[in-house]
Amino acid sequence: MAAIPHSAAPSATPDWGALARRGRRRRLVSRSLLLAFLTAVSVPILLPYFWMFTISVSAKTGGVESAVLWRSVAVLVPAVVVWGLLRLLLEERRQRILLALAVASAAAVALWIAIGDELHTANYRFLWNPDLVEEIRGRATARGQFPWVWDAFANSLLLATVQTVLVLTVSTLAGYYLSRFRFPGRAGFLQGLLVLHAFPAMTLVIPIFLLMYWSGLLDTLTGVILVIATLELPFSIFVMKGFFDAVPWDIEMSAMTDGATRRQAFVRVVLPQVKVGMLAVGVFAFIKGWEEYVFVRTLLFEKSNWVMSLYIFYVSEDIMGVDYGIVAAVAVFYIIPSLLLYLFCQRFLVQMTLGGIKG
Repeated sequence: MAAIPHSAAPSATPDWGALARRGRRRRLVSRSLLLAFLTAVSVPILLPYFWMFTISVSAKTGGVESAVLWRSVAVLVPAVVVWGLLRLLLEERRQRILLALAVASAAAVALWIAIGDELHTANYRFLWNPDLVEEIRGRATARGQFPWVWDAFANSLLLATVQTVLVLTVSTLAGYYLSRFRFPGRAGFLQGLLVLHAFPAMTLVIPIFLLMYWSGLLDTLTGVILVIATLELPFSIFVMKGFFDAVPWDIEMSAMTDGATRRQAFVRVVLPQVKVGMLAVGVFAFIKGWEEYVFVRTLLFEKSNWVMSLYIFYVSEDIMGVDYGIVAAVAVFYIIPSLLLYLFCQRFLVQMTLGGIKG
């Protein structure tokens, strides 16, 4: 009987178990390295915020000891790192909520054990005592009486909310028009949007100041709202156009074939497809309006028009050397709206994609 040629012999069967174990090891190593890198770059960013929070709840008139700061960091940093790592490993929403509650409870107990004797809420009295800042300053300045922090908070909320509505409305309509219609100069208009966004806004401070003065909008929240919304619109329009480009035209055409008008198809069919983009644009516009400082510092003078960024600047300038616990407490109060907005919208923001942006 003739021997079977070597080339015709059946190949060895792969060891699928060994390959699977090797793949799991590789995934574990790569994920561990990624998590280690994210932890390493996150800690220096989070550290100032941890110190700011610790100072706000522990600093007294004489200051705060460095040992208190480091003991609080020894509790807060591991808690946040553990929460972040476990959150990446859990996919169910209920498990994540239970995890967050467990980590927060454990961190609160550990923080109380570490610096419980130093904790107090005296630095947050400015929330219900409108004259506290003046009492701490202990002197009169050319600016006179500080406004209450809630007045500045209301102005910031009004500015950020109205500006967000303007940006979201105009960018959505303009993005849809640029995505669905062709007109002369369309390509140049799109290029102009990017060019406008590329220029630093600081270069426009003097022209905008003169424009607001001549139009009678200087030292008004309306003028600041219009300025910030105008500067945010170019990029927001371009982003919304990308989301509309990702929505197939066939869906809209099918709705109009079934009897819907163009407006009905836009509202009931197209807009639900780009809600993630609208949410992302709205969140970024709100944060921009909330944290704006350059133009509010340039265009607002009356204390009744102060927003939170101006308030914390003047508080820091006047009482930092007297009682920086108050300054830290105002800073914590200032970032709470942005933090809450991010926490509620983060699961939508991570889904954000510009889609297929076409010229």
